[in-house]
Amino acid sequence: MTFTLANFDLDAFVAATLAEDLGDKGDITSAAVIPAEARFVGVMDSRDAIIVAGLPIAAAFFRALDPEARIEMLVNDGARVAAGSDLMRIEGRARALLTAERSALNTVQHLSGIATMTRQYVDAIAGTGATLLDTRKTIPGLRVLEKYATLMGGATNHRMGLWDAAMIKDNHVAVAGDIAEAVRRAVVAGIAQIIVEVDRIDQIEPALAAGATHLLLDNMDPATLRGAVALVGGRVVTEASGGVRLDTIRAIAKTGVKYISVGRLTQSAPAADIGLDFEVAA
Repeated sequence: MTFTLANFDLDAFVAATLAEDLGDKGDITSAAVIPAEARFVGVMDSRDAIIVAGLPIAAAFFRALDPEARIEMLVNDGARVAAGSDLMRIEGRARALLTAERSALNTVQHLSGIATMTRQYVDAIAGTGATLLDTRKTIPGLRVLEKYATLMGGATNHRMGLWDAAMIKDNHVAVAGDIAEAVRRAVVAGIAQIIVEVDRIDQIEPALAAGATHLLLDNMDPATLRGAVALVGGRVVTEASGGVRLDTIRAIAKTGVKYISVGRLTQSAPAADIGLDFEVAA
């Protein structure tokens, strides 16, 4: 089955990543050390307990250099696995597999790290009714992949970019003059979804009266959040954001907000410890 993500060119990503690693001379180590006819088998495994993400992308790296490589997925993306678990078995031309190894591992390590942190946050708010969102705080060029990883961890994607919803933040308000005027201009522009960041209770009514469809309650403590949610009274959806940590997210979720957005999911997740061990083919 072909792996695809909306608005993401997997072939172009693989080609660009490999080109970065190969430069204009190629893999001089493998070319010098490994006979052209040599074949290897190998198993990708996790040294950590993780949520898996990125295996189909890793497979694309191997197949780009050895289209006839035999790849067996031992788990699926989104699976929770224990430390020591095997993830993928690979057999093919040794030079090709060794050349693709680092690009494949980097991708799975990074995406699995994001998915694993995301699941920790999802588990922390289980049963509260709140939904975890990611943000646009992603590495340039990797947004689609990183947001895919948060999905594998159980989160819901927030905006993919600047194009799919308006988000009026403090700098927009400062330039527009006030929060109501900023919202009014978005309404006049015909934007259907208008997310408005508020960091004070007194901003809520002006934003709603002007036509906000979603309030982002920024950097409010749980008591203030609870009051803000009560004031909104279900007229629009509410989202808590700003400085949310694993040890604080459950208290935030219990205030009644619909969404909680966490930038550190993609901004600060540590890479998972995943390796690829090769053995001479039997």
